[in-house]
Amino acid sequence: MTRELSKEALQEVYAWIDGIPLSRPKRNIARDFSDGVLVAEVVKHFLPKMVEIHNYIPANSTQQKLSNWQILDRKVFSKLHFHISEDILTKLVKSSPGIIETVLYMLRQKIEEELNCTQEVENYSTYADKNISDYVPPNMHLFTKECQSQPEMWNNSQKQRTFYDQFSHLNPEIRLLLEEKDQALLALRETVEILQMKVQRLEHLVQLKDLRIEDLTRHLNKHKSQKTMK
Repeated sequence: MTRELSKEALQEVYAWIDGIPLSRPKRNIARDFSDGVLVAEVVKHFLPKMVEIHNYIPANSTQQKLSNWQILDRKVFSKLHFHISEDILTKLVKSSPGIIETVLYMLRQKIEEELNCTQEVENYSTYADKNISDYVPPNMHLFTKECQSQPEMWNNSQKQRTFYDQFSHLNPEIRLLLEEKDQALLALRETVEILQMKVQRLEHLVQLKDLRIEDLTRHLNKHKSQKTMK
């Protein structure tokens, strides 16, 4: 966390911050960001649902600055799998040069990772919604009871799920959303399989009936021919 950034990395951080609308002008970055308020605004700009900006009070006192940073660390950074040590917090509050740039550099990486994860979820949601619509049969409600009466089928389908292995890095809320989507898709696929089995049975019955009709027709024709001969 305390490693010195290269000139290129510093310029990236400054350019990144300059592109974000903040409530206070940026004159001295170490001092301007020392109370944590602008950092909260940075996160809220990219991840608005993650930050409640009223929790962070502009401050000059060391105690209030620390309080702001501790709230950030507990309520926001933890969701980004990002942590700031007490030593770094103290340096941030004291406006120690070179510290906030490193924190912002690391924070930018975590925000980008979160945005990428969110995009993955949106992409999968679109995929799942499309596939769900493809697998919804028009008379699905007729088979609800049959699906519910076969719990072993549901258990087997759950055991077959391997999609989420690649999403282990997501937070629990997002994984739960994906799991619900995937379970719904699997359930509908199972319903389609049930329908296909019913169709196969009906086709088999139709074949048997056709054979029976042919047999009866043959016997009838034979009987008619015998009567004609008499």
